Amino acid sequence: MEETTSGKTTIAPSVLNTIVRLTTLETPGVSRMAPVYFPVAKSERHDDEGVKIVVKDSTIYVDVYVVINGEENVRVVAETIQQRVTRAISEMVGMDVAYVNVHVTDVDLEA
Repeated sequence: MEETTSGKTTIAPSVLNTIVRLTTLETPGVSRMAPVYFPVAKSERHDDEGVKIVVKDSTIYVDVYVVINGEENVRVVAETIQQRVTRAISEMVGMDVAYVNVHVTDVDLEA
């Protein structure tokens, strides 16, 4: 017997935002999210805690703004964020990720 499914699953933008934020904060070398304010537009997810998500045709476009620890290699931390966020979204909600742009806005240095 063949199973058929009907209906639609909708993922709230806040869920995607939480997945991106928590995945980023769990990445070694990330000190904190950077506060960023985005212009208002209908298709964009706005957040003042370092995450901008746009969903178009079931594809996700992510911008993450972070502050990293001063002892870390910026390139390695950024690439790790990209890999982990892409994998988390794909595995948790099954959506395609077009890109994850990482913006390092500051570095925390030990005094």
